[in-house]
Amino acid sequence: MNRELLRQLLGYYRDLGIHTLYKRQPALQKPTPALPAARQDPDPSESGMGESSLSFLAPPPGGGLFESAEPESSPETLLQILADIGDCTRCRLHEGRSKIVFGAGNEKSPLVFVGEGPGADEDAQGLPFVGRAGQLLTQMIEGTARKEGIPLKREDVYICNVVKCRPPENRTPQPDEMDVCGQFLFRQLIAIRPKAICALGATAARALLERKEGVTKMRGNWYRWRGIPVMVTYHPSYLLRPYNQSAKREAWEDLKKVLHYVYD
Repeated sequence: MNRELLRQLLGYYRDLGIHTLYKRQPALQKPTPALPAARQDPDPSESGMGESSLSFLAPPPGGGLFESAEPESSPETLLQILADIGDCTRCRLHEGRSKIVFGAGNEKSPLVFVGEGPGADEDAQGLPFVGRAGQLLTQMIEGTARKEGIPLKREDVYICNVVKCRPPENRTPQPDEMDVCGQFLFRQLIAIRPKAICALGATAARALLERKEGVTKMRGNWYRWRGIPVMVTYHPSYLLRPYNQSAKREAWEDLKKVLHYVYD
């Protein structure tokens, strides 16, 4: 096949939305599909769409001469993910819950806060961070933003948890419970595609980063979850304890970093 014909063929399949081609072994080749009339396309080298931008892969069993990979599906919406959760009974946490706590806030927010799981107030209302820890989180977000000159309210960000049902007596979620609910958390983050994530506490950090260090060592540093920057800081409930007052200053510094990174 000469270069001009190959260029036309690549352009033809590109216009069809096919970006991956399979090349069969010579013994299994079929006649090349007929091409439409030649068009005056721009030179591939000028448009950045040269032959190398389409991948030639070993053929799957039963594959034809040119077959595209499955097209990428459109991103899910949060409403679709919530519908998929339904009246979830996938793990033992459903046994004692009152309401599923999915998440709340701006679904297009460039910043997402991820906590551990619902408490009693959250379980009753079906909303994340509405108890004492939630009130402190609101003060942290809005107070820090105000001091830094950033016009931001709690409702401008998105807030969710690793697990969507309240663990008994507010205990730490078990690994299998985190695995079950983690799939929905990850889908939420993929749907929102924020500029940054703030992990509140050890459970959120462990779910996102799979690291064993404690929050004290991880806080204030940037990590990545699937390419998205992640800042780890203390959970607000930790900051409510009288002997952890010094940690409030550190959490404030962490939040300043996040807000300036996202909103400057």
